[in-house]
Amino acid sequence: MEEKQSMSAATMKDVAEHAGVSTATVSRALMNPEKVSASTRQKVEQAVLAVGYSPHALARSAKRNESRTILVIVPDICDPFFAEVIQGVERTAAEHGYLVLLGDCAQQQQQEKTFVNLIITKQIDGMLLLGSNVPFDASKEEQKNLPPMVMANEFAPELELPTVHIDNLTAAFEAVLYLHELGHHRIACIAGPESMPLSKYRLRGYIQALRRCGIAEEKSFVERGDFTYEAGAQAMHNLMSLPQPPTAIFCHSDVMAIGALSQAKRMGLRVPDDVSLVGFDDIKQAQYCDPPLTTVSQPRYQIGREAMLLLLEQLHSRSVVSGSRLLDSEFIVRGSTSAPKR
Repeated sequence: MEEKQSMSAATMKDVAEHAGVSTATVSRALMNPEKVSASTRQKVEQAVLAVGYSPHALARSAKRNESRTILVIVPDICDPFFAEVIQGVERTAAEHGYLVLLGDCAQQQQQEKTFVNLIITKQIDGMLLLGSNVPFDASKEEQKNLPPMVMANEFAPELELPTVHIDNLTAAFEAVLYLHELGHHRIACIAGPESMPLSKYRLRGYIQALRRCGIAEEKSFVERGDFTYEAGAQAMHNLMSLPQPPTAIFCHSDVMAIGALSQAKRMGLRVPDDVSLVGFDDIKQAQYCDPPLTTVSQPRYQIGREAMLLLLEQLHSRSVVSGSRLLDSEFIVRGSTSAPKR
């Protein structure tokens, strides 16, 4: 069986043969991409990933063939949840002599080519994914030639990546159980996007808690949002406009919970007298809104730090014995929850 070509041995000719184009076309696609069609550029980029070609390998550290740079892919850089996670990544990276580049997946279409170019030109040594998606198309075979990757905050087993996260299902279960212990029986949920694994786990925890408490599930009591203030506000409006509105709401993020809190006030509702609210994450604003938000506290800084340490482990040994690191969360009770009015 023919041994697979190593990344360091790949040449422009190998890329050309894999893409089915000339070496001149490969050169144009890499150096002057505007001079080739989008389909040709995509074929060349995929071929570069597949064969592991490095056009700028000489620009890297001569001793260790490193750029000493890490790319952190953020689902939405405007989401305050990620601030402390990134802080944990950056400080840990700096301790070990690495720089951090940030990529915002909220602008994925514009950024996808930039991400691919960073990989193709070997300007990064590894990637940290703070969401559940690899931000560009790459087959399983092509992923073998990508730099080491670690997932932080999310847990997506199908990607087979080392990951750092909390037990989202149990955290959600305990939050909803707390609302029931206060005396609530009409408990709604403002859930995150269905495509995100953590949303699935948190929704599963919500449903399991209802079943444990003998409460029937109501489809109208589950609203979906995209982790924005606006989504939380709209969901609150929909839920409290029901003929029999909930007396308590569990939100998949503090941002949506704060949006819901603002909407409740606009509707003339008092929190927690008319409706109790529970968030998730314990971002800084959760302590300072009125009333302060009861929430699930994630160790955001530690998530970033542990993820960076896990990536460093990969960079130094190219293998990670422990594929997943599960961190503890904490339920914080504040002023946004109380027993329901009778």
